[in-house]
Amino acid sequence: MPTGYYLTGGAIAVAASFLVLAILPPALLKRIAAKRLALFAVNNGLRLLTSLIAFAIFATLIAAGFLGSRDPLSNPLPLTIWTLLWVGLTLVQGVFGNLWAWINPWYGPWRVATAIFPALRDRRLPQWAGYWPALILFFAFAWFELIDPAPDDPARLAWAAGIYWLMSFLAVIAFGYEDWSRRGEFLSVFFRMVSRFGMVEAARPENRTSLCLPGAKLWAANPLPASGMFFLLLSLSSVSFDGLSKTFFWLGLNGINPLEFPGRSAVMTTNTIGLVLIFAALSAVYLLAVLLGERLAGSRLPFARSAGLLVWSIVPIALAYHFSHYLTAFLVNGQYALVAISDPFSSGWDVFGTAGFQVGAGIVAGYQSAWALWNAQAAAIIGGHVLAVLIAHGLAYRLHPTARQAALSQLPLTILMIGYTVFGLWLLSTPTAG
Repeated sequence: MPTGYYLTGGAIAVAASFLVLAILPPALLKRIAAKRLALFAVNNGLRLLTSLIAFAIFATLIAAGFLGSRDPLSNPLPLTIWTLLWVGLTLVQGVFGNLWAWINPWYGPWRVATAIFPALRDRRLPQWAGYWPALILFFAFAWFELIDPAPDDPARLAWAAGIYWLMSFLAVIAFGYEDWSRRGEFLSVFFRMVSRFGMVEAARPENRTSLCLPGAKLWAANPLPASGMFFLLLSLSSVSFDGLSKTFFWLGLNGINPLEFPGRSAVMTTNTIGLVLIFAALSAVYLLAVLLGERLAGSRLPFARSAGLLVWSIVPIALAYHFSHYLTAFLVNGQYALVAISDPFSSGWDVFGTAGFQVGAGIVAGYQSAWALWNAQAAAIIGGHVLAVLIAHGLAYRLHPTARQAALSQLPLTILMIGYTVFGLWLLSTPTAG
């Protein structure tokens, strides 16, 4: 099907979702979001064990980064961090909920440290710090992933990951695990935010789980401060720039022949500027859309409250882009990961019985595979934006006393989402290098 059909269809789908939601009674949407199906209670005490196991696995991966194969497709460290963790776990969090809380490699060591030094339990991160530490660290992570000349190099990645774990553990000691993981450590912040879209909810203090509709937990989210709002916007803009930076359009704009790509080191400066600009542009357009919407609705609420609440509607879009952008790499590199984790040091081991697994790179090749993948990616982007409109409406009903005001406040934001749908589908269809 021609690209124009997808672009037009995606725009119509998001626009139609706005028209439908504009006439739905707010009480009905609220009742739907509140539906829960009780599941089971979980033993929170197991977190210590699972975290210590995760830490041991992390330490093994760091050792493999230094001592294992130099090939990024044979060494388990880059495959685990870039494929299983950053892509796979993000999607698992978005579907099911906060699994990261159980495998966080800092929680177990922190519990051990506080058992020896009880005074460490009382440390707190100052409120004025907000999410700024997480935002700064996330930008550094995005820069390393997207712009650094060799983020896949096992030894280079081992140094980066090992130093980051140590710095974050020192921050946990200085500011306490709860505060630092909620507002300082960017992976924990990111995973917690995207897990709000997941279908499993754990209620404290009993830790009894329940099943809910995708995105239902976002309807009850509290407004984020400016730092948290910018953190979510960065999560979307960084993935978008990753796609944009490989397009013939972007390379041509920077005077580079995409058929003779000179390598990452040649575009470090321009790509750094591009990453900053797309983040600034998305933030500016989002804030403008919220401001115009509040003006249309005649709202007298503080602008920071509206912007900090409505930004939660970005979560399904960010997840959709994550899925679409990394799908083909995940399908291939995930197979390489199965092989590498069985023989982490390239010494002939077969720990999990998968060392001899034959990687089928052809899974993403050929007309039929390309057609299926492209449609899955397009459907994810369109579906993510439709769900974002739904969630934005639910949040708008919390801000405005009437359905009319809520609908009016969403007009500019819906136009932004339609535009981003078209942009996302264009990224999937335009030629890319590499």
